[in-house]
Amino acid sequence: MNPYTEPHPGSAALLTIDVQRDFALPGAPLEIAGTMDAVPNIRCLLDAFRADGRLIVHVVRLYQEDGSNVDPVRRAAVEGGTRMAAPGSDGAELLDDLKPHPALRLDAKSLLRGQFRRLAENEFVMYKPRWGAFYGTSLEAFLRDRGIDTIVLAGCNFPNCPRTTIYEASERDFRIVAVVDAISGAYDRGIQELRNIGVLALTTDECLAWFAGERLSVQK
Repeated sequence: MNPYTEPHPGSAALLTIDVQRDFALPGAPLEIAGTMDAVPNIRCLLDAFRADGRLIVHVVRLYQEDGSNVDPVRRAAVEGGTRMAAPGSDGAELLDDLKPHPALRLDAKSLLRGQFRRLAENEFVMYKPRWGAFYGTSLEAFLRDRGIDTIVLAGCNFPNCPRTTIYEASERDFRIVAVVDAISGAYDRGIQELRNIGVLALTTDECLAWFAGERLSVQK
């Protein structure tokens, strides 16, 4: 691989994107098809990072019920009374299967103030106001301060938030692994476009092998 883009397992953090009840559960207001199918793979990644004591950041959306912080495409719906990912609601919570403990709940007030909230020893949650996790947040500084140069990404709805986050990370010279079967909505052309900008696109099994230091034969 290119020495400027090759990811480093020893300085990698796992980002999960928008794996919340209102985006994932069947019949939820913003259900994204395929997200529940990706959850077992996301859980495998979380288990590996937790077991190794590596940094995990869960990135979430929170929509104020007056619509004041909602992206324009959904603002009219929220202002009209549709309740989705509302701060403090069950729908805004991370899926229980992905929490370090299912009883944990988000502290919406501090998240909306831009704080990173600790869920476990090296596991945090943060709020993002738009598609990409770096837009209007202190995520870059949070990662740099902890010696992170590589991002492993999984989560909900590839065409929107995961892909935007990947491009924002690339613009900031992070090395990137996209775990394609742990991202709902991933498709062949989009995956190839990620490879074209130096992203390492792997399956969950390949990522776990890479994380464990095994040599891989990766499709170019």
